[in-house]
Amino acid sequence: MTGALASFAGQVLFVADEFPAMEAVAGRLQAIEHTPGSVVWQTNLPPDLSRFDAVAVYIHRGLNPAAERAFIDYTEAGGKLVVLHHSISSGKRSNKDWFRFLGVALPEGDFSRGGYKWIEGVTQQVVNLAQGHFITTDNVHYPERVAFPTSADAPPALLPAFTLTNSEVYLNHTLTGPRTLLLGFRYADSASGRTYAQSHAGWCKPAGKGWIVYLQPGHGLDDLNHPTFQRILLNALVWRPETSR
Repeated sequence: MTGALASFAGQVLFVADEFPAMEAVAGRLQAIEHTPGSVVWQTNLPPDLSRFDAVAVYIHRGLNPAAERAFIDYTEAGGKLVVLHHSISSGKRSNKDWFRFLGVALPEGDFSRGGYKWIEGVTQQVVNLAQGHFITTDNVHYPERVAFPTSADAPPALLPAFTLTNSEVYLNHTLTGPRTLLLGFRYADSASGRTYAQSHAGWCKPAGKGWIVYLQPGHGLDDLNHPTFQRILLNALVWRPETSR
């Protein structure tokens, strides 16, 4: 990380358009990690993001081009960008650089043939794909073990997991370029009878001199209040990527 970021170690900026959810996370960050955080609209960004140790993005509706550029510049200059839930969604397809920067695509077309689809009000099982990584393991308790395919050539492995109810699942994110996979998910679609097991529910990757962390859960307070996901999210906010290089 840059010297400017290090001198403000621990300060987190939450950029949101749904404030209660991020205010709850900021409160836990202060109470549990003794790390200050503030929540702002994307139209009210500080002029210099480099003073924040992490910037978390929780934007449901449109992403303004000015904020898009600010997030990219901050990360590529050495910052840590934590991208949450619907900050990757179909409404961001119109942004010029966002998906290219993140290394994702949301394919068009029917979801049964690989097209992107979101489904809310569902139950999903989230599995740990990186059992040696700080974000997914430090003080994290997984109450379940779930069979999850880790490769096409091997039988499913029993992996640590937790269940989210009244959640929202994003099917068929396409990941472009290398990254560390952190979380996968299993979702049984009642309409089709098909079960989906996909490995894009959490990942991290370098970007320029900085890092991106993405966590797909976070649909609402039910997700954010789950103790396992709550700890994973706090870990993402306090994780120091330089120790993993």
